[in-house]
Amino acid sequence: MADNRENNLTKGIICILIAALGFSLMTFFVRLSGDVPTMEKAFFRNAFAAVVSFILLKREGEKFHVERRNIRDILCRCVFGTVSLIANFYAIDKIGIADANMLNKLSPFFAILLSIPILKERPRKVDVLTTAIAFLGALLIIRPGYGLTNSFPALIGLSGGFGAGLAYVYVRKLGKNGEKTPVIVLCFSLFSCVFCIPFMVTSFVMLSLKQLLFLILAGLSATVGQFGITTAYRYAPAKEISVFDYTQVVFAALLGILFLHEVPVLLSVAGYMVIIGTAVFRWRYNIYLDRKQ
Repeated sequence: MADNRENNLTKGIICILIAALGFSLMTFFVRLSGDVPTMEKAFFRNAFAAVVSFILLKREGEKFHVERRNIRDILCRCVFGTVSLIANFYAIDKIGIADANMLNKLSPFFAILLSIPILKERPRKVDVLTTAIAFLGALLIIRPGYGLTNSFPALIGLSGGFGAGLAYVYVRKLGKNGEKTPVIVLCFSLFSCVFCIPFMVTSFVMLSLKQLLFLILAGLSATVGQFGITTAYRYAPAKEISVFDYTQVVFAALLGILFLHEVPVLLSVAGYMVIIGTAVFRWRYNIYLDRKQ
């Protein structure tokens, strides 16, 4: 039993590292696509994920079917995931990709709070305390005293983290209820595409070949990330593996420095250290408690 748990934990960590790399590449390619409306970027990002999910379902000989008891949870995952995606893409266009990624990576802390009403999981005092400290770190990134130029897009990015946290709580719930990963990803991708179409049509921009290529790469990278994160949370609970998701910020920062000449300001770096340090502490504390039991 213990060996099986350790095996699942290892698989979860590997999946979440792959997801982190995929999502960081997604933000990188979204930025490289240039002056394209947010809704259009979101549509292309999810269109490719939908195609890949459909192909995987067909290859596995599975039918596209959602258990009746899971329909409400699937819808919640789709709605909040779409809100998170659009908010994140808006932030990526307006602030550095490392900052945008870091604000989105507050999702595990939101997930702790949101798991109370949804999964009936009561957090420990240390979880509530570390969540409060993490939001202090977020303030260093948002920098409210620096004016709307930075603060407003950063707040939108923060709302994206909230949406992602809520979406992943439902992913965890769906995984517990036996819903297949390709079905969850396909539902989310199709919902997001349909949602974006009316907005995209009113402000459609004809893409150049280079922009189309970057959005294709963003879609493929996001698909890797989506399958990775969905599979990871099926293998292990967020409290055991979510800390490894913060490698996405490291990947994004390196891509920004090397290719976009985006060097994070000192306050942002301090915010990263507070948030990641808090996540590592909470992770280590959870391991310590598990060993005591």
